[in-house]
Amino acid sequence: MRVARALGLARSLAVYYGPFWRRRRLTRFYRQFLSPGDLAFDVGAHVGNRVSVFRGLGARVVAVEPQPHLMTVLRLLYGRDAHVRLEQCGVAATTGTGTLHLSARTPTVSSFAAGWIEEVADDPGFARVRWETALSVPLVTLDELIDRHGEPRFTKIDVEGFEQEALGGLSRPLASLSFEYLPAAVERAVACVERLTALGDYRFRRSRVETHSWWDPDWVDAPTMISRLRTLPDGRSGDVYAVRIDGRPPDSDHLAARAAVGQSGGSPGSTGVSGSASSAARRPVSQSVRASRSSP
Repeated sequence: MRVARALGLARSLAVYYGPFWRRRRLTRFYRQFLSPGDLAFDVGAHVGNRVSVFRGLGARVVAVEPQPHLMTVLRLLYGRDAHVRLEQCGVAATTGTGTLHLSARTPTVSSFAAGWIEEVADDPGFARVRWETALSVPLVTLDELIDRHGEPRFTKIDVEGFEQEALGGLSRPLASLSFEYLPAAVERAVACVERLTALGDYRFRRSRVETHSWWDPDWVDAPTMISRLRTLPDGRSGDVYAVRIDGRPPDSDHLAARAAVGQSGGSPGSTGVSGSASSAARRPVSQSVRASRSSP
C-alpha cells in the first residue's frame, strides 16, 4: 500500500507540476476570475497546483484537502506562505465526520461519495481504479469556511462526486465557482447547477478536462447548461464555471485591464486589495454576461 501511495503521489506531482506550458495556460485562464488581493478557495486542492497558480496571480488562498499524505505535500510547499491557509478536512452540507474512500494509486479520485463510486464503476476510465481503504475525516461547510476566512472571489470545487453536498453547505451566492462534471454521473453536475440557481442569478460555461480553455462559445442560463450536460457528445469530463450576474465575469475588458496592470509595473503578487464581498459588489457586470440574460 505504501508503495502504491508513493507512486500515486509521484504521478500526481509529475502530471500537475511537470509541463511548463500547463502553468502558462492555467494562469491565463484563471486570470479571468482573480486579481491581486482577491480570495480564492481551492476545495479539493490535491497537490496544490491551483494554489500555485492562484498565488501567482496575487490571490490569497484557502486550500482544503482531506487526504493526510496530500496535506503533507501542501504543508511542505505552502506552509510558510502567509497568504495560504490550509484546512485538512472535507466540505459537506453539514458539519460532522465523513468516510473518505481512498485510492492509493489514483489519489485524484478518492471520494466521500460512495454512490458516485458505484456510478462510475462501469466507466472505462475507471476500469483500473480501486478504492482500497477508508478514513474518517472531519467535515465543515462552505459557510463555516467563509466565516473563518472571508468570502471568496472564486471557488474551485473538485471533490469527486461530492460537489452537490459541498454546495449544500452554502447559503449565499458567491461571485464565481467551478465544479466538475463526469458523463457517467452527469446528474450530480445538474444538481449543482440547480443548487446555484436557487442561491442566485448565475450564468454557466464549460471547459473540458485540463484544457484550460472554453468549450462553450458563450455564457448560458441554467436550463441551457442542464440541457448541454444531459446531451454530452462523448465520454470526456470537464468543469462547469458559474458566474453570478452581479459579480465580475471573465471577459476581454477584464483581461485587458489585467494586462495593463502588468505593463504599468504593478506587482502581480500584491495582496493589498480587499477580497471581501463588499469589494466584489463594487465591480461592474460585463456586457457579455449581461447580454446573456436575453440571449441564453
